[in-house]
Amino acid sequence: MRNWASIRRRSTQQSPDRSGDNLVGAVVVDKPAGWTSHDVVNKIRRFAGTRKVGHLGTLDPLATGVLPLLLGRATRLAQYFGKNRKSYEGVVRFGFSTDTYDSAGVATSPETEYHPSTVELEEALAAFRGPINQVPPAVSAKKIGGIPAYKLARANKPVDLPAVAVEVFSLELLRVEGSTAELRVECSAGTYVRSIAHDLGLALGCGAHLQSLRRTASGEFTLAQSRTLEQLAELSAEGRFSEALVSGSDLLEDMPLENVDATTAGFIRQGREFRTSPFRGLNEAPLIKAVGPDGDLIAIGQIRLPNLYHPVLVL
Repeated sequence: MRNWASIRRRSTQQSPDRSGDNLVGAVVVDKPAGWTSHDVVNKIRRFAGTRKVGHLGTLDPLATGVLPLLLGRATRLAQYFGKNRKSYEGVVRFGFSTDTYDSAGVATSPETEYHPSTVELEEALAAFRGPINQVPPAVSAKKIGGIPAYKLARANKPVDLPAVAVEVFSLELLRVEGSTAELRVECSAGTYVRSIAHDLGLALGCGAHLQSLRRTASGEFTLAQSRTLEQLAELSAEGRFSEALVSGSDLLEDMPLENVDATTAGFIRQGREFRTSPFRGLNEAPLIKAVGPDGDLIAIGQIRLPNLYHPVLVL
């Protein structure tokens, strides 16, 4: 078992990579249970030696898994990641519901023994696939009048959140064991697996909540790329934190890339438009990445004319 208290203590003693202010890219953290996303951001700031760290979508404290963070000037790229798909594996506990829709909350219904069958679960899950309207949990970051819903809920004030249109691209039943079922979910950003668990309990008339959750992918970022806080602490202590970085030119993998020479890179940094090769087959992509001769991401270019781009964001 990892000693997270040790990681917290060690981070105040180590010498972080002093090149932190020059780091540009992303780090994929395998977030441990019990940590908020903001806790992780603060930890990575210390490890990397820079204040410029931002996440691409939070994870609940209960959840573990993929938490991508942008570092340095790459934080300005957040706007281009859009509403990426998320993938999760979670365990639903049947028999009672909670106020948070997960195991961190207080029971809101009497506990009963309920052992669902595979057949009845498959039938119930059908209603949660595809485009659906989902009511977020009252204990969530959704805002009401500018105030996070969880703050209102914890102050025992009424929380009335409207249903939100989301999409569940796939919802697979992995196993059923006693009063629990393990699910694999691929969904749009903004989908709450907690709400799926809660609503599944309502559909079956037994009450249910999310017992555990692990995010396995967030857009282009996967568990295979992730590192634990313990691993990142060790890299930082050894002055090798940059080894954990996904470089800026490797981000936004679906956006076409144009390599530019040093002269063109200098013009781009001055805000001047640049041309792309007509033989590249970019198909007049609306946005492209301009990458300099050293492999660094220079800018995001927006099309003006065929093969002519204007730098709308310069790193």
